[in-house]
Amino acid sequence: MNILKIIQMKGKEPITVVTAYDYFSAKVCERVGIDMILVGDSLGNVVLGYESTLNVEMEDMERHIQAVRRGAPNSFIIGDMPFMSYQTSDDEGMRNAGRLMKAGSNCVKVEGGLRVVPLVKKLVDSGIPVIGHIGLTPQSVNQIGGYRIQGKGKDADRMIVAAKSLEEAGIFSLVIELTIEETARAITESLLIPTIGIGAGRYCDGQVLVWHDLLGINDGKISKFVKKYANLNSEIEKALSDYVKDVKGHMFPEENHVFKEDK
Repeated sequence: MNILKIIQMKGKEPITVVTAYDYFSAKVCERVGIDMILVGDSLGNVVLGYESTLNVEMEDMERHIQAVRRGAPNSFIIGDMPFMSYQTSDDEGMRNAGRLMKAGSNCVKVEGGLRVVPLVKKLVDSGIPVIGHIGLTPQSVNQIGGYRIQGKGKDADRMIVAAKSLEEAGIFSLVIELTIEETARAITESLLIPTIGIGAGRYCDGQVLVWHDLLGINDGKISKFVKKYANLNSEIEKALSDYVKDVKGHMFPEENHVFKEDK
């Protein structure tokens, strides 16, 4: 997979994206043919146990991108720019984007609309491919008043303007998160580049879900837009519970699990 192929998929073939964070999950994603793997800053919530993405550092992103690259050496990997890695200055954003590329990503993802357009232009001009991200932007959750559905009323016009400006700046794809379907559809139809929806309805050019959500590994509240393709949390709990019972009850190890000296 490469950028040209991704752009050419618009309107022809839906794009599959999975947010994954480690060697094993990346290995499976590549094996089944996922189009792109996003190493998201949501690893702060899902893997590191933070309440939000705001605590994620560049070192966290680099380490997990490296792990995903080892698991999926032939896949297209998106590296998420974490909070405050690009907000203070475009120069710092350039340096940090370079770090993610060196860690193994094929492009970087930047949250925000018009305010990040100058940075996007500089990144693209320097040879760093960029995916945009509008709608709900978790790094700005304190500013936008929480995890609210985006794209209603006049907000729809603002999002369309931002999407077109980002496209003109050089992004090759756009993530639209937690946005009403009508607005996401209008954005998708107004752009020449593909859109990737997460909670943005049926008319985006692709969809992204988090590994832990679609496999049912999370035991917390699941968003309405998530489809669980398995319920592994209960299976994992049962397996671990059975292990505890077997060890406590002297039923593991058994004869076939032990080594003995050859006679």
